[in-house]
Amino acid sequence: MTTWQGWHSFATSPPLIPPQAGDTPRSTEERLAYHSAFVTVRTPAIDTLATQVRTLMLLGRHQQTTARPSLIVTGPAAAGKTTALLEVGRTCHLAHTRTHPAPPGHTHQQVPVAYLLVPPGATAKTLATEFARYLGIPVNTRMTQAQITSAVCHTYTAAGVRLVLIDEIHRLNPRTTTGAEAADLLKDLTERIKATFVYSGIDVAATPLFAGVRGAQLAGRASLITCGPLPARHGTRQPFTDLITDMEAALDLTQHTPGTLPRHAAYLHQRTAGRIGSLSRLIRQAAITAICDGTERITKKALEAIQLDHLAEEASRPRTPPTRPNGMIRA
Repeated sequence: MTTWQGWHSFATSPPLIPPQAGDTPRSTEERLAYHSAFVTVRTPAIDTLATQVRTLMLLGRHQQTTARPSLIVTGPAAAGKTTALLEVGRTCHLAHTRTHPAPPGHTHQQVPVAYLLVPPGATAKTLATEFARYLGIPVNTRMTQAQITSAVCHTYTAAGVRLVLIDEIHRLNPRTTTGAEAADLLKDLTERIKATFVYSGIDVAATPLFAGVRGAQLAGRASLITCGPLPARHGTRQPFTDLITDMEAALDLTQHTPGTLPRHAAYLHQRTAGRIGSLSRLIRQAAITAICDGTERITKKALEAIQLDHLAEEASRPRTPPTRPNGMIRA
């Protein structure tokens, strides 16, 4: 998805649809493929990000002299940051293409959204090259970073890019010389491209990204949205249970009893530490296992048999009190 063709295919592909009453049963292979991709369940983080992005795009639409306000989506690994980023980008893409349809005989008129990853050990030139690669701007080794940047700014403006999504922003370290140059490049691009920039990264506030003068500049124009683990309870609501209920409703299993997974909400929260990515993997893997072994249902025993990602397994492992050398438990 870090090229326009890949992004356009992702954004315009019809979303997966859960099985509906009266539908022709899917084949085993179709159901395996369905649970592998699975549906995107709307979460509070997606709703918050969508509202903020819409507001900031309107706020910066006619701003000319300085960098437009931006957003940073932060949080721990497997908390659903990239999913939220992609879902909001897809919504923006579809909304723009509906209101600005391509002329007859053309596949598309404008490129409303750009999505790219910060490369490991990013320098200003490698980051500028990623921007160029997204739109297929020709780049060769003889070109300077300034030449690539000028081509990027000209082409992005001509293409009508309105939203730039930059993932893995935690890879940027302004404390190093190359990282500082890359951070300066981003500031330059936000001032020269008429678009709203939205970044996403792991625990951004704890990284060097906000350190020093360059960090202060970014912190002064970027709002922070935390995409953390879902709590078991939030006031009178149970957001984690609601998410489990929505995921269960999307399953395509012939023998599964509705309501089974929400009844195990406390266990699932402890097992995944409330992380959306870990929960999605656990349920999808259990569904695929149930299809392969013929049980066609998910039980707590089936969930317990699944090995999750190391982060989730470490979080759910019971902690034993430290002991003294003589074996006595330390108070």
